[in-house]
Amino acid sequence: MKESINFGFDEAVNSFSGVFFWVDDADAGRSDIQYSENVLSVTGFSANEIKALKDGWLSVIIKDDKPAYKKRMSEFEKNPDKDSLHHNYRITGKDGTIISVMERINVSRSVEGKISKKFGLVLDVSNYLGEIEKLTKKNDELEQLNSSKDNFISILSHDLRAPFTSILGFSEILLNENSLPEKDKAEYLKYIHDSSQNQLQLINYLLDWARLQTGRLKIEAQRLHAQSITYNCVSYLTGLTVRKNVNISVTIPEAFYIEADERLINQVLNNLLSNAVKFSKENETVEVSANIYNNKFIEFIVKDSGMGISDTNKEKLFNIGKLFTTEGTKGEKGSGLGLALAKQIIEKHGGEIWFYSTEGKGSEFHFTIPAAINTLLLVIDDKEELVSLENGIREAYPNFITMTAENAFEALGIISAKLPSIIILSHGLPLMNGLQFVNMVRKENKNILIPFIVFLDSASESILKSYQEIGVRILKQKPAITDQLKEKIESVLY
Repeated sequence: MKESINFGFDEAVNSFSGVFFWVDDADAGRSDIQYSENVLSVTGFSANEIKALKDGWLSVIIKDDKPAYKKRMSEFEKNPDKDSLHHNYRITGKDGTIISVMERINVSRSVEGKISKKFGLVLDVSNYLGEIEKLTKKNDELEQLNSSKDNFISILSHDLRAPFTSILGFSEILLNENSLPEKDKAEYLKYIHDSSQNQLQLINYLLDWARLQTGRLKIEAQRLHAQSITYNCVSYLTGLTVRKNVNISVTIPEAFYIEADERLINQVLNNLLSNAVKFSKENETVEVSANIYNNKFIEFIVKDSGMGISDTNKEKLFNIGKLFTTEGTKGEKGSGLGLALAKQIIEKHGGEIWFYSTEGKGSEFHFTIPAAINTLLLVIDDKEELVSLENGIREAYPNFITMTAENAFEALGIISAKLPSIIILSHGLPLMNGLQFVNMVRKENKNILIPFIVFLDSASESILKSYQEIGVRILKQKPAITDQLKEKIESVLY
């Protein structure tokens, strides 16, 4: 009967993931401590290996936790009124890993209060504590964010309300003072216009920021030509640059494409460029450039040589809870929310944003955005040559997307749906030759200069010259993947 009871007990304790240990005679010494089989899976040591250690179980407890462990155990054993102990500490596994454990001990005591039997359980709680740490950190972040939002709402309520007092005051004067000089009227109207424009921008920023925070604003990423979207932003700011006589210089390779939400990335660029113009002096130049960053991202840089940012204000940038605004070199106003929103947008795209600035010498803002995968369009009328070239391209450039067309009209449909990084074609296409095709593509995509490579194995000097005049790279050979072709592809894409 006793054997069947022991078998049932052993089976029960070994079914748990933790380590059970028990002593029937507390005075018998370490050798009589029994451990469940799970001691091996938890610690890496077998029961016999633990018993053979100099101080038994105490030997696996890490050095920093031993004094407190010994103190707790001593106080527990000496207190006749306590029959259980629950505590946490760390042990070192056989492979050297640190394991956080929770130990629960229950004892039986004699009439005199002396421990006669001991039964305990040790659980590996490393993952559990890791999750608690993550949740605690997340909770701290949420509390900080909530505090920032409270501060933000306080600042925002002031910024939204304050200009309307002046707007209403000036508009009331314009309505009631019929004899007001034209000069004063123009001045009041300009103030009303500028203030209203600033308030509208602030409200738009606020709406986008709130949508990003709540997840209601989805990032709708698409393949965008980096140079074109930058020029569009520069064009949008023409009025501002002309009034201030500030030039914007753009140095972005034609081959750069990004994967981004067009409206949101325009918002980031407009904000950074308008800030750079705002803090520049007359006749200065704002520089915007782009480079490859870690092969997976494109890094944009917006640089000015204007007012710069003070050390006091540097820590406030991008912080929704510490909004501040500084007047530009001609008294231009701002909301202070633009950079905080820009940071949100860039991070939602998986990128980063940072800056360098010296007060009185200017600022340099950097941000990264995912690079779009390069897409090659092959337009070859000979099917065998097309298949051969396609296979060669896929082997040489496995990370590229390769699309094919056998005539110019099929290719035009592909281009309108998916803008390729580069087009490789043969001159002798049916219905429309290569030269006509290139001109057609250029006409329909005026703002985007797609690079072309043409196979021209035999043609007149006039045709050769026509291609050269419009910047098409020429290969005098039949369509095939060669070192020359690779060199030309890489010259326009990297």
